[in-house]
Amino acid sequence: MKYVIVITGASSGFGGLTARALAKAGHIVYASMRDTAGRNKSQVDEAAKFAAENKVDLRTIELDVASQQSVDAAINKIIAENGRLDVIMHNAGHMVFGPAEAFTPEQLAELYDVNVLSTQRVNRAALPQLRKQKHGLVVWVSSSSCAGGTPPYLAPYFAAKAGMDAMAVIYARELTRWGIETSIIVPGAFTGGTNHFAHAGKPADTARVAEYEAGPYKGFADDVLKGFSSIVPPDADAAAVAEAIVKVVDTPFGKRPFRVHIDPTQDGAEVTNMVMDRVRAEMLRRIGLEDVLTPRKLV
Repeated sequence: MKYVIVITGASSGFGGLTARALAKAGHIVYASMRDTAGRNKSQVDEAAKFAAENKVDLRTIELDVASQQSVDAAINKIIAENGRLDVIMHNAGHMVFGPAEAFTPEQLAELYDVNVLSTQRVNRAALPQLRKQKHGLVVWVSSSSCAGGTPPYLAPYFAAKAGMDAMAVIYARELTRWGIETSIIVPGAFTGGTNHFAHAGKPADTARVAEYEAGPYKGFADDVLKGFSSIVPPDADAAAVAEAIVKVVDTPFGKRPFRVHIDPTQDGAEVTNMVMDRVRAEMLRRIGLEDVLTPRKLV
């Protein structure tokens, strides 16, 4: 079945790879990104070239996840052009790297905005259409850091991704009675194929960073990055995440997995999430809300 899909943060990384993979799988894909006429103009051109060369329906659309007005305009345009919207993929995010103390509260608020509040803006714009249709799929790109091993110097990013994951879990239960499914994709650490580390933000308080570097944490940032790289297999390919998402989208209603882990480092998140999700499900059974664990087929 051909679905109409919107992906946030699709200029590069997991979003860009998944947009192309879903388009090749036969779907109508909107790769959303901000500044399509400026900074991301080259990505728009590359997407158009890919669509023409592969004869697929890959479209780009202006969408700034930090602006409700921009999100509303993009979602409304997609629905107007197609008469429906079948899949929302929450992928937009930003990483920061450095000692937690050196980040200002304003930086943490901005990070939370991009990684968590952005999903709320998109949901508020798109879910009314999915509820009206009585079917749909929401895909959340989480992180193994929410439940697996977590090295230092990534605390603000890990905290934001954990917030997003928590939202995804509860949203899933509030959408099943509408006939809407949820799949949470959990990538591990990929040091290649994405721009996470290359474009990672840095602490604004450089004086605090200098104190860490002059003290017992001298050279620690390099140690963390080297450690990360040492446990990522040389054949780890970020395209595996895109392939997993295509498989989820193409799976029939009612059979889609709640979580999918793609973790080349095996940091333990799959084991931990299995326990946490089971405990949460058991709580719902105990209070008589077991039905929200399974999406209803309404159409």
